[in-house]
Amino acid sequence: MTRKTKNDDFPHKADVVIVGGGINGCALAYQLAKRHVDVVLCEKKYLCYGATGRCGAGIRQQWSTRENTELAIRSVKMFEKLEKELKMDIGLRQGGYLIIIHDKKEMRQAEKNVAMQKSLGLNVSILDVDEIQDIVPILDTKGINAIGASFCPTDGHADPFKTTHAYAYAAAQHGAKLYKFTEILGIKKKNNLIDHVVTTRGNIKTNTVINAAGAWSKKIAEMVGVKLPNMPFRKEILVTERIKPLFKAMVISFKDGIYFSQQDEGQILGGIPIPEEKPGYITTPTFTFLHHMAKTLTHYAPSLRHVKVIRQWTGYYDVTPDARPILGETKGIKGFIQCNGFSGHGFMLSPMVTKILSDYIIDGKTPPILEKLNLSRFDDKKIKREISVVG
Repeated sequence: MTRKTKNDDFPHKADVVIVGGGINGCALAYQLAKRHVDVVLCEKKYLCYGATGRCGAGIRQQWSTRENTELAIRSVKMFEKLEKELKMDIGLRQGGYLIIIHDKKEMRQAEKNVAMQKSLGLNVSILDVDEIQDIVPILDTKGINAIGASFCPTDGHADPFKTTHAYAYAAAQHGAKLYKFTEILGIKKKNNLIDHVVTTRGNIKTNTVINAAGAWSKKIAEMVGVKLPNMPFRKEILVTERIKPLFKAMVISFKDGIYFSQQDEGQILGGIPIPEEKPGYITTPTFTFLHHMAKTLTHYAPSLRHVKVIRQWTGYYDVTPDARPILGETKGIKGFIQCNGFSGHGFMLSPMVTKILSDYIIDGKTPPILEKLNLSRFDDKKIKREISVVG
């Protein structure tokens, strides 16, 4: 899947250099290589080292902005066919997402969201309290003051590791060159055109660089004088011991910031933001998170109070001011393409995002969604924020 070579075998030129070996980097390598583009991917550590390998694995289509909803709907359709296309298991499971509604204000927003989502063809509905417990019986709907929930049965999960490595293997089969432990030290340009990339293995002549470095995308962009508004935020997740199957849906509350689900093997997996978390490259797990998560989780599902936590870990959200990704070519620097700023949702949007970007690179196709999510949207500071986010 990945190639370990001596430096004298390292390629000195490529059509495209991808920075980052997460889900988006590997999916881009596949999308481009299968259309006969000469691709080199450089990852400073190992595949899934960043947010991809530390995420909650969820896939949802319920958003407040049309762009995120459209990308998610089209991505789910691709996820459903991905095992057949890549010929590898990706661990896809569609048990639905249950988004709790706590008050009248949230209900108005949910009704607005659902109307927009349905206009795009999504099978989604608003449930009453009794219907909530039909889907997740362990929820204490009275205790959490639930007045309803939105639910989409085709939302679900996939395995981030299996999916990323499936993309990487398929990319390599089509001729892409993937290099682990290969750090980008600089990106050089001539006359506002990308000229070459400097790595720890040597230089690569190229006119196209895709910045898919997740929480480190801001630092990559600085190499060519581009300022991204992205900020890295530590996020923590825990997983419990295995217990008997209780529910299949992912439960989310935007009010309380919690999300949790039960995995196929029986573990409860979930996360919640730490109050007043500061941005930065902070990796240390905290007792504050563990206490806050345990208290909130058992408030939602009291029957889980005796379940043992076996592990917690940290990862990063690469957060933009409007919680929507930054996609496409950077104004003023030809060949420097952004694929970052997913604000915690890069895994679930990756199939369609990488398809759109590969179509742009190869065919020059610029659909409206690519223009709306370009970095230039921040120039006039009139942005539409995605509000259906946790944290």
